Amino acid sequence: MADFSGFEHCVRENEPLAPFTWFRLGGAAEHFAEPTSVDELAGLVKRCRDQETPVRMLGGGSNLLVRDRGVAGLVIHLSGAPFAAVTTDGDKVTAGGGAKLSQAISVAVRDGLAGLEPLVGIPGSVGGALRGNAGAHGADVGQWVDSATVMTNTGETITRGRDELRFTHRASNLDELVILDATFKLEPGDPVALTQRMQKLWIVRRSQQPTGDQGAGRAFKDPSGATASSLIEQAGIKGIRVGGAEIFDRDPNFIIAGPKATADDVTQLLELIQSQVHERVGVELERELEIW
Repeated sequence: MADFSGFEHCVRENEPLAPFTWFRLGGAAEHFAEPTSVDELAGLVKRCRDQETPVRMLGGGSNLLVRDRGVAGLVIHLSGAPFAAVTTDGDKVTAGGGAKLSQAISVAVRDGLAGLEPLVGIPGSVGGALRGNAGAHGADVGQWVDSATVMTNTGETITRGRDELRFTHRASNLDELVILDATFKLEPGDPVALTQRMQKLWIVRRSQQPTGDQGAGRAFKDPSGATASSLIEQAGIKGIRVGGAEIFDRDPNFIIAGPKATADDVTQLLELIQSQVHERVGVELERELEIW
């Protein structure tokens, strides 16, 4: 059994994970930690390595589904202030991996730095956005990254420069355990004009997404040359449901979890959508949603 003596102030047992995810589904973490410093995080990572305890990083929870049986090992959530700060220096914005992407965008726009505002409305953390190279409106987060500081599964901290980073369609080579922070090199812009543009894009995006009071998640990556939403539309399967899980009517690439839904309902619906799109349209959809 895992021993986290010395970390009692930041490690809890049998912590329900549903409140940390957009789906609001799933079981508990065997152990759950919210470290208060980088050193404390490194200590937890090393302890897990020494004990061969599985460790997972929990970000904003927007693309995560936790199975009903819960998660073994340690789940780490970077909610502390040292992991969520956003600062500007000249034409650069540095954001902690645990910061919300929306906060990084707002700070950049406020300080007259352009580039990130097309990503407004994309949920989740900065770390999650980098790992999956989040994008919208023809832009992606990776094109603006100047450097990233990461932590390996041995607890070692490394800064990776732009020449070491690779960003492709909804993917990156940032595969270390933790993304501690990232620095974005942006372009000067007028704060008023940037704010107006950001607000317009936000209104459009929010009109296409489930409301905040709905348990929901985006299901599949957009394949090259098409969108997952359009392929699901072509397959003629809008309106299907499994148990308490159903396809969102305004954007079929979102799955809505009703009050009686289970995580198993969502996984079965995902599999049904994949099989139907493959059978009827001939495309194998790749899941964007991470399942623990």
